[in-house]
Amino acid sequence: MKIWEDEKQIYIRAAMEANTPEENEALKAKLQAVDWSVLDHISRRETVNERGVFAPLAAVEVGEIEARREEFKELGLRAIRAGKVGAVLLAGGQGTRLGLDRPKGTMNIGIERELFLFEQLMRNLMDVTDEAGAYVPLYVMTSNINHDDTEAFFKEHEFFGYPEEHVKFFVQEMNPACDYEGRVYMESNTKAAMSPNGNGGWFGSMVRAGLLGDIRDRGIEWLNVFAVDNCLQRIADPLFVGATIAYGCESGAKVVRKATPDERVGVLCTEDGRPSIAEYYEMTEEMATARKENGDLLYGFGVILNYLFSEKKLEEIADARMPVHVVEKKIPYRGTDGSIVAPETPNGYKFETLVLDMVHMMKDCVPYEVVREREFAPIKNLHGVDSLDSARELMKGCGIEL
Repeated sequence: MKIWEDEKQIYIRAAMEANTPEENEALKAKLQAVDWSVLDHISRRETVNERGVFAPLAAVEVGEIEARREEFKELGLRAIRAGKVGAVLLAGGQGTRLGLDRPKGTMNIGIERELFLFEQLMRNLMDVTDEAGAYVPLYVMTSNINHDDTEAFFKEHEFFGYPEEHVKFFVQEMNPACDYEGRVYMESNTKAAMSPNGNGGWFGSMVRAGLLGDIRDRGIEWLNVFAVDNCLQRIADPLFVGATIAYGCESGAKVVRKATPDERVGVLCTEDGRPSIAEYYEMTEEMATARKENGDLLYGFGVILNYLFSEKKLEEIADARMPVHVVEKKIPYRGTDGSIVAPETPNGYKFETLVLDMVHMMKDCVPYEVVREREFAPIKNLHGVDSLDSARELMKGCGIEL
């Protein structure tokens, strides 16, 4: 049965009653392209969030990294020079919370001069490629909302000095949003309410965008995925790549030492013997405060959304169905009477895959410690914690001219 033939789908049916025949034909074509199987996860929403038994996972700490610096760097640079390392920038968000109606990466983070967030990230990448003497292919994940603006911004600024042939853009896949009864909301008469499929959907979106052939043609064996909002992170970091290779692991995760036991960061650990991430709200007080003999926190390293994955392993898990998390959200929609509703409280579900599940599908993962002040300056707000203000102070501390 087609989704619009289901009598339960009151929002779709009400919109179609108000449409012209031509508008309905266009709407049907859009609806047929949607994967409606995500709605089946509503009945399983409790079980997908059930967690196993957590246990600590020892990190490669700064002291060891310094002691093995030359070994790790040589391994990483060799992989980069051989064309085995690619990078994936997750840049699907708008800068709404920062007062922008444009892609977050277009934000000017400079003070006395113009410096865009995208520009700083490209400079971070070029620090590595200049040292290696080889370029790293960069794949930029956008969204339906900001794809054209993002691509145009890179072209306008001549890719910030990076060769255009090594940068490719792709759009993150979207999932439908619905009310608590599984009735799909409509954004307008001719468009269903859709939302991005979560930060675990990046590789599947790359595959469905037709980029797997490019990855294979280039001989890429490792993909470093990172988020747009951390202006200090090193990308395709040879030390990180080299450490992951040296440890013979399928994945690695950059981590920072937790500032306090109750800091709101996900912690890299094991779950039922496999690598995983325990979110801060999933940790008991006993877990959060437990300490080693030397006084360090037992669960002491938080993830910063900078991961390295074996491309071969990613292809393997791409064929498996990643867990779909059903998340309560506020979803604006077109009511059955044609009015536009902007709810003030959660009114339905969105469907997301999470990178933590991608980590858990790996056989192993190296937690790689970085110094917070040098590599972790997320910009999520204009002021306060994790803000433009705090990021600027950290950038100044790293000698970046603003």
